[in-house]
Amino acid sequence: MTAPGTAPPLLAVAHGTRDPAGMAAIGALLGRVAALRPGLPVRLGCVDVARPSLAEALAGLSGTVVVVPLLLGDGYHVRVDIPRALAAAPRVRARVAPALGPDPLLAEALAGRLAEAEPRGGGGPVVLAAAGSTEPAANAATESMAGLLSARLGRPAVAAYLCGGSPTPAEAVSALRAGGHRQVAVARYLLGPGFFARHAARAGGSVVSEPLGAHDAVARLVLRRYDRAAPPLSAAA
Repeated sequence: MTAPGTAPPLLAVAHGTRDPAGMAAIGALLGRVAALRPGLPVRLGCVDVARPSLAEALAGLSGTVVVVPLLLGDGYHVRVDIPRALAAAPRVRARVAPALGPDPLLAEALAGRLAEAEPRGGGGPVVLAAAGSTEPAANAATESMAGLLSARLGRPAVAAYLCGGSPTPAEAVSALRAGGHRQVAVARYLLGPGFFARHAARAGGSVVSEPLGAHDAVARLVLRRYDRAAPPLSAAA
């Protein structure tokens, strides 16, 4: 049980990947979260492929838990998988935060990753390469994220989808080049390395930014989601 006056655990829910580098990126992000909030218990559960699974993570918890999806849009995993797992965990009283995106802090992180890929600066448009979803609301959120990134950079940003939507990143790059843009950057709107990240790297961009990873702005966003969902300490027992 969560002791009175103590912060409830943060259960971060990631998609999961078979790529060790991808899971290492999630671990590094959660390490950064923990460093920013010493004493806060931080746990991980995955909805697919990797372990610990969300069910395994929930089995080791009881009392109040704040669930923060490490997911960039409000897709199937947020709408179905997480509620289903929580319904099967009767010892846990969960308070569930929204998905991470869209948010200005993600625009900050994306801009930071692009700056690393464009050390001399860039003036052309950007293709925001997202995983994509069969949920229209999730893809609409990516469109909103492209708008936030465009405002942050002062240059056009076009949403593209690696699956579950169109255009694909390669199609978006091609269309921008056909419109007269010689330099087109690809910003990988992904948390870590893996299949989608490799696919986005082959879209034909002049430069390709690294995934978000353990960027400080992402870690701050995870804690912001936690703080807004967490109960007052006196009610966390």
